[in-house]
Amino acid sequence: MTKKVFVSGCYDMLHSGHVAFFEEAASYGDLYVGIGSDKTINALKARKTINSDAERLYMVKSLKAVKDAWINQGNGLLDFLDELRALQPDIFFVNADGHTAAKEALCQKLGIQYLVSQRLPHGNLPTRSTTALRQECRIPYRIDLAGGWLDQPYVSKYASGAVITICIEPDYEFNDRSGMSTSSRKKAIELWQTDIPEGDKEKLARTLFCFENPPGTKYVSGSQDALGITMPGLNKFYYEGDFWPTQLESVMDADILDWLEERLWLVPLYPRHQGYDVLADTHFDQTRVSALSKATDACWHAILSKDAVAVGNSISAAFDAQISMFPHMVNADILEQIEATKHNVLGWKVSGAGGGGYLIYFSESLLKNAIQIRIRR
Repeated sequence: MTKKVFVSGCYDMLHSGHVAFFEEAASYGDLYVGIGSDKTINALKARKTINSDAERLYMVKSLKAVKDAWINQGNGLLDFLDELRALQPDIFFVNADGHTAAKEALCQKLGIQYLVSQRLPHGNLPTRSTTALRQECRIPYRIDLAGGWLDQPYVSKYASGAVITICIEPDYEFNDRSGMSTSSRKKAIELWQTDIPEGDKEKLARTLFCFENPPGTKYVSGSQDALGITMPGLNKFYYEGDFWPTQLESVMDADILDWLEERLWLVPLYPRHQGYDVLADTHFDQTRVSALSKATDACWHAILSKDAVAVGNSISAAFDAQISMFPHMVNADILEQIEATKHNVLGWKVSGAGGGGYLIYFSESLLKNAIQIRIRR
């Protein structure tokens, strides 16, 4: 009896990468495709789709690799739940950037085989992604490796310290509120449309910061967001109780950036729980903030010396210092995933407080079902 294979996704701007993915999935059996609705994609990505769900359904159903397709009726990252239970597939097939622990756990519960694609292009065709084809795709994202929150004066007033960021190419379309500076990126797209302009990057970052935080803004976004997506490479921003850093240091050394790229791994997290507030039950004092500053400084020196063990330890130490001040950065789901994997990696942290973002691991060993990033040069 032929097996039933299920995949689910957006499939906007249908391209050869989608077709190769469908063909790989169909090699295991009859392929059924659940398509995210316009409403779901808008909620997850904070943008409208190029093609409506009706048009996307028409195109996907027309592919010879697809047995049948439909619009998922649910919402969120598990918008396909009702359709999955109704179909009862033998296999759930996902891309590495679409893998989540929630999907894997669901398949284990329902007795469905869970397989992750290696994202292999057809023949000698290029590896395609919808993000890379979108007009605004050249605006980068950013990851803060250590020190996050020190760009807020209500934190750095207790002890000065740095935030370490890397500017990353938009090879993936990270979800809104995923801790990748998506809000600042949307403002950058309003300003510059397709890419960061030529010119003094710090001045451009100041422009973006002011554009995002006009006079009267109630919650001022940290300047590491604007700086992190505007300035390429690896950066350290030093804060002393103000919104703008007093010192900036950038590293563009290819050996160091290559070394970091090879050791950073991202695994998608569960969505945030309803009613989430990262600023609830916060605790600030000199001891906690100094611990974050000290761990971040250790991380910077470890990166420059390419000491992998020290980098991993300092990333975890900085993360521990963060959650001592912001306990709602994590929840039971996140802590469970960290506990299950921490013995196989050198360090870990979270982007996207409370879920909806990524577990970021630092490891010299291959991590299954994780994605890797490219640092902008």
